[in-house]
Amino acid sequence: MSNKNTTATSSIFDSLRVHYAKDILSGFLVSLIALPLCLGIASASGFPPLMGVLTAIIGGIVIAFFAGSELTIKGPAAGLIVIVVGAVEELGKGNNELGWHLTLGVGFCAAVLQIIAGQFKAAKIADFFPIAAVHGLLAAIGIIIFSKQIHLLLGVAPALLKNPQTGKGLEPLELLERIPQSIAHLTPNIAIIGLICLAVLFGWPYIKSNFFKKIPPALIALVLAIPLGIYFQLTPELKDLAGKDLKPLVHVESILDHLGIQVSFSAATDPALLPIFIKYVVMFFLVGSLETVISAKAVDLLDPNKGKSDHSKDLRAVGIGNSISALLGGLPMISEIARSSANLSNGAKSRWANFFHGIFLLIYVLVLYKVINLVPVAALSAMLVFVGFRLASPKEFKHMWHLGVEQFIIFLTTIIITLATDLLVGIAAGILVNLLFHLVNGAPVTSFFKSEMEISRPNVNTIVIELKNTALFVHTIHANSVLQDFPKGLNLLVVFDETKLIDLSYLDNLHRFTDDYELDGGKVAIIGLEKHSKVSKHPLAIRANPPISSDYQKKN
Repeated sequence: MSNKNTTATSSIFDSLRVHYAKDILSGFLVSLIALPLCLGIASASGFPPLMGVLTAIIGGIVIAFFAGSELTIKGPAAGLIVIVVGAVEELGKGNNELGWHLTLGVGFCAAVLQIIAGQFKAAKIADFFPIAAVHGLLAAIGIIIFSKQIHLLLGVAPALLKNPQTGKGLEPLELLERIPQSIAHLTPNIAIIGLICLAVLFGWPYIKSNFFKKIPPALIALVLAIPLGIYFQLTPELKDLAGKDLKPLVHVESILDHLGIQVSFSAATDPALLPIFIKYVVMFFLVGSLETVISAKAVDLLDPNKGKSDHSKDLRAVGIGNSISALLGGLPMISEIARSSANLSNGAKSRWANFFHGIFLLIYVLVLYKVINLVPVAALSAMLVFVGFRLASPKEFKHMWHLGVEQFIIFLTTIIITLATDLLVGIAAGILVNLLFHLVNGAPVTSFFKSEMEISRPNVNTIVIELKNTALFVHTIHANSVLQDFPKGLNLLVVFDETKLIDLSYLDNLHRFTDDYELDGGKVAIIGLEKHSKVSKHPLAIRANPPISSDYQKKN
C-alpha cells in the first residue's frame, strides 16, 4: 500500500474515532427519512419496493468510502423515477417484472459510462447545461411525479393509470387531465390516509416547537399511516367498486430472498429493443450524472466547514455503486440532495454518517420487513406528491421569472417539451432556445464554438483574464479548465470591458469559482460589468454591451 493510500485510510478511521457519536446519530436520523422515500421511489419506478432500500444500503455501506464528497448521502432519487419507470414500461411491454430485469441491464451499462466519465474527470460536463434548462428539467420531473402519485394517493387502481391497448402508463398530460375523474371516484379509506399524510408533510414546517421540528415529517406520516391502515382494514387483496386491484399496502419479502444476480442484458441483443435500450442508457447516464454533480455542488455550498468535493471522483463512486446495485436488482443512485441536506443539519462530520445510514437501513429490512408490509401505499404516494410539488413549486416559477423573461421562457420550454416528449428532448429544447436568444441578442454563431480569453500576468501576484466577444453557458467548461489551473492565493482580475454578451449561467459559474478561490486565500475582482445593460434586476441577469434596446428592457 502506498503512503498516499495509507494516509487516506488513516484519515478515514481518525474521523470515525473523533466524530463517531455525531455521525451515528445523523446516520440514524437520515435512515428514518430514507426508508419510506426509498420504498416509494422504487414502487413508483416499477421496481420491487425493497430494491429502493437495497440501493441506499449499497450507497451507504459500500460507496461511502469511494465517494469524492464527504457528506453527501447516496441513494435512489425521485428525479430518476420518470426515466426508470419509462424504461420498465417500454422494455417490458406490459410485463413489469421483465421490464425490471431488462432495465437493470440499462442501469449497469450507464454505470460503466459513469465510471469511465469519472475516471477521465468528465464531471465538468455538468457545467455546460444552462441553469434555466436544468431547473425546467427538474420542475418537469416534479410535475410528472405528481401527475401519477396523486391518483394512487386517492386510491385509484393502478390498472386505470395505463393505456388498456398498449399496457403502458398514461402520459403525464393525460394523467393531469384525469385528476377530476379520480377525485370523483376515489376510495375513501385510502384517500383519508393519503390526505392526512400529505397534511403532515406540508404542515410540519409550520410547527413552532424546536423538538418536533427535529423529527422527520416523513417518519411522522409513516407512524400515522400504519395504524390508520390497520383501522381501515386495508389488505393486499382490496379491490375498488369496479373489481380492480387497488394494491393498498407495500409488499416486501426478506432481503435475503432477493439476494442474487437479477440483471438481464437481453434487450441489448434484441434488434426491436436495442434503440430503446440505447436511449435509456443515455438518459440514465446524463440525468443521473447531472443530478449527482449538482447535488454535490449544492452540499459544498451548504457545508459550514466549506468542504470541497472531487466531483469526478464522486461520479466514479456513484458509477461503482450503480453497477453493484444493477447486478443485485436495485435502482440507480445519485448523491441525493434532500437527504444530504438533512445529514448536514443533523451535524454529520464525515462520510461515516452515510455508512451508518446504510447500516441502519440494513437492520430495518432484516428485522422489520413484516412491519414494512403494513405501510399503506397512499402514505408513500403522499411523500412523492410532496417531493414533486417541491420540485415544481410556485416559488420555483417565481424565481425563474425574476431571472428575466428569457430565462423564464427557456424554463417553460424545457418543462412543456419534456412533458410532451421525454427528458432528453426537453433538455435539448431548453439549450436550443437559449442559443436562439443569444443569436437574437447579437451573439454570432461562431461564438458558440470558441471561447475568447486573453490572459496576462503584470506581476508575480496578479493575473488578468480579459473576456472577448461573448461569455456564454457553452464556454463554462473551458473557463473552468483555465481558472482552476491558476495557483492559489493570487489576485485575479476578470475583465468584461470588451465582452458583448454575458449570460446568466456563465456569471453564476464565475461567482461560484470566486467564492471557492477566495476561501483558499486568493482574491477575485470582476471589472467592466457596469458597462453592460441587464435584462432584469437580478444580479446574475444576462448583460449586453452595447445595451439591449430600451423597448426590450421595458418588456423585461
